[in-house]
Amino acid sequence: MGVTSVKIGFALVLLFMVAFYRVFGLLANIALTLNLMMLVAVMSMLGATLTLPGIAGIVLTVGMAVDANVLIFERIKEELRAGSPVQSAIHAGFERAFSTILDANVTTLIAAIILFAMGTGPVKGFAVTLSVGIITSMFAALVITRALVNLAYGGRKLQKLGL
Repeated sequence: MGVTSVKIGFALVLLFMVAFYRVFGLLANIALTLNLMMLVAVMSMLGATLTLPGIAGIVLTVGMAVDANVLIFERIKEELRAGSPVQSAIHAGFERAFSTILDANVTTLIAAIILFAMGTGPVKGFAVTLSVGIITSMFAALVITRALVNLAYGGRKLQKLGL
């Protein structure tokens, strides 16, 4: 049931992102998928056994990764509404969302470290999955999503974005 919940939650997130953000949502979905793959790869390298608390950590990671992309895309929208050119809006959107994303993820990472230090068994598993997920989701949102957006829109003279 845990794996099924991850699949359903992930599918709904992917649909929401495409429906709400169109091309940007598609790019975020690619980054989210790579994020999930990186998380599973790191957990595999650590030799972790995936338990229900670990699956809960994965679900939370997906939610936090989506949150980072939403923050970035909403900042881009704000810049566009303020009259910034498209390329400037994209650049400013990523730059201005960075500190908010960093703050949210660092505070969650601190909580995960405390859970690991104080918890036992399943709580430690949740903390490890959450910690790895935080790191991979920050990388996915700030590096992979930005690379994909730059690949799709960088260097193009655009008057309008479909965002």
